[in-house]
Amino acid sequence: MKKNILLLLFFFSCFSYAQINPSDLKTGDFIFQDMDCGPLCDAIEAVTEGYKGNDFSHMGLVYKKNDTIYIIEAAGTKVRLNTLEKFSKNTSKPMYIGRVKKKYTQLIPEAISFSLEQIGVPYDDDYVYDNGKYYCSELIYDAFKKANKDKPFFQLFPMTYKEPGTNEFFPAWVEYYKQIGSEIPEGKPGCNPGGMSTSNKISILGTLK
Repeated sequence: MKKNILLLLFFFSCFSYAQINPSDLKTGDFIFQDMDCGPLCDAIEAVTEGYKGNDFSHMGLVYKKNDTIYIIEAAGTKVRLNTLEKFSKNTSKPMYIGRVKKKYTQLIPEAISFSLEQIGVPYDDDYVYDNGKYYCSELIYDAFKKANKDKPFFQLFPMTYKEPGTNEFFPAWVEYYKQIGSEIPEGKPGCNPGGMSTSNKISILGTLK
């Protein structure tokens, strides 16, 4: 009996970290990245807990068209359509693939349609929800909210920009918000890639091969 349990645990462990071929990606899949972008990415990852303890600072939505794999993402200066090849250059670390559970797949077409309509919308460098701009996970949050008859599909949580275990803001965030001339939106509702990766409405299939 004990041996069987160990074998099952081994099987599920292997499945969780399966290697996913790009050809197996589906429109509507999520792709999570631990981006190499310096102190800001490090600060994001320090206050968020991703799937099985992984650090994620960026995410996008898979969109397949005419045998090409694109990623819809809010990055740089705006919402944009990027090829998987270019998107992959953001990081040297494994990229995790998530997929909504079967009972929610009917939401995907409208979520994709909404996301494509947002192409060109400015990037939300204030990181404030519902201000007419989008950061990466905020775009996906709104896309699935829209598809879910304007009812939240993912969750919003109070955002923090403070170092864990202290009442001090990360120096990187202090400098960042000083440069853009905005107040740090401590405690305001928001979302992040790490939180979305742990949602009970999606399954993590493994890492991209």
